[in-house]
Amino acid sequence: MTPLVLLPGMMCDARLFAPQIAAFSGTRAVHCAPIGGHDSMQALAAHVLAHAPPRFALAGLSMGGIVAMEVLHQAPDRVAGLALLDTNPKAELEGVRARRVPQMDKVRAGHLDAVMRDEMKPNYLSNGPRRAEILDLCMEMALSLGAGVFLNQSRALADRPDQQETLRAYQGPALVLCGRDDALCPVTRHELMHELIADSTFRVIENAGHLPTLEKPDETTAALAAWLEKCDG
Repeated sequence: MTPLVLLPGMMCDARLFAPQIAAFSGTRAVHCAPIGGHDSMQALAAHVLAHAPPRFALAGLSMGGIVAMEVLHQAPDRVAGLALLDTNPKAELEGVRARRVPQMDKVRAGHLDAVMRDEMKPNYLSNGPRRAEILDLCMEMALSLGAGVFLNQSRALADRPDQQETLRAYQGPALVLCGRDDALCPVTRHELMHELIADSTFRVIENAGHLPTLEKPDETTAALAAWLEKCDG
């Protein structure tokens, strides 16, 4: 079985993929790589590659998907399959980059919890029955990672390259998946990625927002399982 490398979103850890790790770890090696130790996409991707198996299936959500695209850019021959969840292949818009500056100032001043509560978490989820539980988990993950990771990740996102040509060149099996109600990375971004990648499957998860791995774990896991079968083949 092809090893699976998972890359979590901004201020998230392996708990973002807990249902998927439980589903897949009995039959294949599963590794969730941290993406907070450097402040550029290039360095984050190089760190993932330095600790990854020689060849692996790669799945990333949100910022994890952006790092995954840079991993693919740096080492396409090592990526047996690519899953991009609730993410964005384009460089950061100037308006979004500008909003990061006051966020980073607040976090430097010791207010990570307020930034997560007031500016980040409200955009994450659909109005599902587990909304409060998942938002509490998001806060726990963010506070456990801390201010340094927030600042590194903010700088890396602000300066990220456009990866559309990277996706256009990729010939392996790909899954492009998002929640229907994702306010941060809308469905149109995923339609674009599906069009760019020749061998891609496109899946929209109903009644889910930016974190379908937790909001709709069964549907998301099933889509990943079908993609992994192609990676193994």
